[in-house]
Amino acid sequence: MRTLARFVTSAHKYIIFAWIAIFIVMAVFAIKLPGLLAGDGFEMDGEHAAVMDIVSDTFDMPAETMFVVFDDISDDKIQTTLHNIEKLDVTSAIASPLEEDSQYTKGVAYALLHFDNQTENMSDIVTAIRDAIGDEKGITLTGASAISKDINTASQRDLMTAEAIGLPIAIIVLLFAFGTVVASFIPLIIGVVTVVTSFGVLTILGGQMDLSIFVLNIIPMLGLALSIDFALLFISRYREERRKSDMLEAVSTTIRTAGRSVVFSAFCVFIGLGAMMLIRVDIFQNIAIGGMIVVGMAVLSSITLLPSVLIALGDRIDKWQILKPKAKGADNWRKFAYRVIKRPITITIVAFILLGIAIVPVKNMELTIPAIDSLPKSYDTRQAFELMDDTFGLGDQSSVYIVAERAQGWENTAGLQAMKTLEEQLTKDALVDKVTTIFTASDIDSVEQWEQALQVPEMATGLTPLVETFVKDKQLMIPVTLGAAGDSDAAQQWVRDWSEKETAENLLIGGQPKFNQEIFDEIWDKIVYVLIVIVVSTFFILMIAFRSILIPIKAILMNIIGLSATFGILVYIFQYGHFGLESGTIALIIPVIVFSLVFGLSMDYEVFLISRMQEEYANTFDNDRATVEGLATTSKIITSAALIMIVLTGAFAFTDVMPVKQIGVGIAIAVAIDATIIRLLLVPSLMKIFGKWNWWLPFGKGLYRSDNRRFEQKK
Repeated sequence: MRTLARFVTSAHKYIIFAWIAIFIVMAVFAIKLPGLLAGDGFEMDGEHAAVMDIVSDTFDMPAETMFVVFDDISDDKIQTTLHNIEKLDVTSAIASPLEEDSQYTKGVAYALLHFDNQTENMSDIVTAIRDAIGDEKGITLTGASAISKDINTASQRDLMTAEAIGLPIAIIVLLFAFGTVVASFIPLIIGVVTVVTSFGVLTILGGQMDLSIFVLNIIPMLGLALSIDFALLFISRYREERRKSDMLEAVSTTIRTAGRSVVFSAFCVFIGLGAMMLIRVDIFQNIAIGGMIVVGMAVLSSITLLPSVLIALGDRIDKWQILKPKAKGADNWRKFAYRVIKRPITITIVAFILLGIAIVPVKNMELTIPAIDSLPKSYDTRQAFELMDDTFGLGDQSSVYIVAERAQGWENTAGLQAMKTLEEQLTKDALVDKVTTIFTASDIDSVEQWEQALQVPEMATGLTPLVETFVKDKQLMIPVTLGAAGDSDAAQQWVRDWSEKETAENLLIGGQPKFNQEIFDEIWDKIVYVLIVIVVSTFFILMIAFRSILIPIKAILMNIIGLSATFGILVYIFQYGHFGLESGTIALIIPVIVFSLVFGLSMDYEVFLISRMQEEYANTFDNDRATVEGLATTSKIITSAALIMIVLTGAFAFTDVMPVKQIGVGIAIAVAIDATIIRLLLVPSLMKIFGKWNWWLPFGKGLYRSDNRRFEQKK
């Protein structure tokens, strides 16, 4: 850090010019990012994806299907609407409700719009179809791509809403923290630079990978909050050092102290994000990559651009003072700290009881993959989909595609018999409502009857297209309809069992139940490794940073308890339906993302607080004094930083896209718990209880005081 400090203090002008150039270039790219975002990110390279590619490429099934829902619309208008869509020449086929009775009932009808695998830019196609439909009330386009486009639009609107709410309040908090207008706006400038440059980098990467629409909300949420946190710590320490030395020396000291804390804090966040890369689902990969980029930019801007700006401003950082600092502010925190360490056991018990009560609802947590309910109810896309689902009961069933491969082919007698055997096994399954093969489609009951029918030229002419539909060389496709919703446990267990079933043929399974099963299994199978990576890595980073065994153990355990309490409160709010919300479920991504993000973010405050305690203990070897002084000198900063984090993430509570709302509220709650119950109560209480053993390290270089003697472990 000393080398960096010398470089920054000697080249601050060049650093500012370099950042201005980077910002301008990246801003040009950042503007294009929303247009690159598509889908919710719940995709992975698995069996489902492989089967759907086979079904589309080999068996000419639609690569995607959307719906046009008609509510109380005349037949003539339905015909005209579908004709207008057909003229666009973007669909591979259209199934009209006027030709299929099962798609028309009680004044409600829906048409199926099929698209082949050559279709790439579905967003433009959605726009074109909506233009063709016009503003006719009662006619709505819905389906995966239409829903995805609307979620993208809602996400952009949500981002503006959250910024409009969060940034003004953040400015107010910064004004109270610093007292001057200039000092208060510097963290915001650093935050904007961080987010814009990160968006620019993501835009460049967007040409090489698919990016989830949720990146648009989560990355600014994380980037702004983290950058402002780092800047708040840095500027506070700089102003403290400025009172004791000249400007360049103050900046240099701040880089070596606060800069070191920023780097260690960023490492903790970086690890939490990087661990998500172990889960092979696109949304986790997207957030991990985007998050690591924004964390890297936040650190880089905080330890290069920020000190350069401070040097350039000089004493003008205190310009336009509107609030005078309270002379007794630290004294009040010092008195508070003494009251806490006076009754450490009582406070610890009370804190754990409060957290325990909050944890209770976790046992009822119900996790689901976000679907149509991600959209606000006000969107026509959701209303139409739910109308169609309720009217035709589509959600009570789900489709599965089985692709079976046989080395000897399927069109010989043995192959036909194997096909019939497989059909019978599927038909006997209690959860199966319908199985479609060449036998069921032709109403032929046996292999013998099939072979006899092929001997009759007139019958063979009608049966040959069936064979071409379901059999391609050595591959056989069997569509299966299950009597359970695709997101149900029963449907997921069914595909799991059939994937593991030993059969003479190689079976591959795709469809919505398989998709859900793979996503759930991938998360549950990898979550243990994610936790191990985060916990073990964080332990060693904190152990190296603080030269202690107990401090990292306590930090990790308190983090886990605090996050468990957060999840319990999320269940209480979103699943039980409180504070004006309807009861629902928790998005499957929430526990992983909130844990991975907050575990690192909360370590910011641990590093800020314990670093000051460590400095004091190294000078005095008085654990009580170190605890009190550490709390007194950092509590204002931690409280301000936490409040800004709560404001910037909690502002997403007023947005409409449900998973983003849950992530924002989850992070805000976790930070609030961490900055109050944990940092202000549990940390000082446990520091008092463990005393000198807080600083014990059995190997390497550490600080420890035994009895009345000073003892320093040597290298």
